[in-house]
Amino acid sequence: MDWDKLRIFHIVAEAGSFTRAMGALNLSQSAISRQIAALESELKVTLFHRHARGLKLTEQGRLLLDTTRDINARLGAAESRILESRTHPSGPMRVTTTVGFGSIWLSPRIREFLDLYPDIELTLVLDDRQLDLAMGEADIAIRMAPPVQPNLIQRRLLTVRFYVYAAQSYLKKFGKPERPEELDKHHLITFGDSLTRPSLPNARWLLELAAAKPRRPVLTTNSVYGVFRAVQCGIGLAALPDYLGQSDPDLVRVLPGLEGHKTEAYFVYPREIRNARRLTAFRDFLIGKVAES
Repeated sequence: MDWDKLRIFHIVAEAGSFTRAMGALNLSQSAISRQIAALESELKVTLFHRHARGLKLTEQGRLLLDTTRDINARLGAAESRILESRTHPSGPMRVTTTVGFGSIWLSPRIREFLDLYPDIELTLVLDDRQLDLAMGEADIAIRMAPPVQPNLIQRRLLTVRFYVYAAQSYLKKFGKPERPEELDKHHLITFGDSLTRPSLPNARWLLELAAAKPRRPVLTTNSVYGVFRAVQCGIGLAALPDYLGQSDPDLVRVLPGLEGHKTEAYFVYPREIRNARRLTAFRDFLIGKVAES
């Protein structure tokens, strides 16, 4: 198939009419129409239904548009790699991670990265959901579990450990537990959402640890960052990831001999951008920061 005709088809399909495609193609409506007719003749299919309000893709047209979108994406990635191979790290980069990790650990370190690479246009997308990298919702993800999507490259970034923390204001009011059995007398905050999913094992660990009778949390929230803020406010004790618990000098680690579950954080990105200079710069920067901390 003639790529020029495919390029014209792609722009017309995205625009939805010959008229709207004229500006992007710098061609007359009749010239565009002839190119589309020639492509339809070569393929022996109808790609568009013509009507008064514009164009509507046929089933064959939608199949072809999926292909031209993929080609365009690959050409764009190739152009980006070629340009970056000749220059220093630059250009837009969308990074997604969880609200807690992004707010507390990552954000304070971003200024140093941007000072080192001022031509990188960084966007942080903080969301506890896993955004779809393959669909372009982000370029890079820092995730607290291995990715489930195929065709993604992953590198272990750090190990996250959970310990029990409380605010000094809470401990002044209720005292500091010295043994796991004493948790029966304390207010416990857990992570989970009983309406949509069971609590994570770490939440159950704190409720069931050396319990003389079933414990009920004083508060359950579906956000790790929400648990952190509740502990800061003196509502109760909770198991927190170490990067959160260590970030506030007002929080005290209690029962220091205890450790909850641990999880691995991964640096994840699509294979198509593995050679991008801005990606490797960000990855190497984070590895250095993890080593420092």
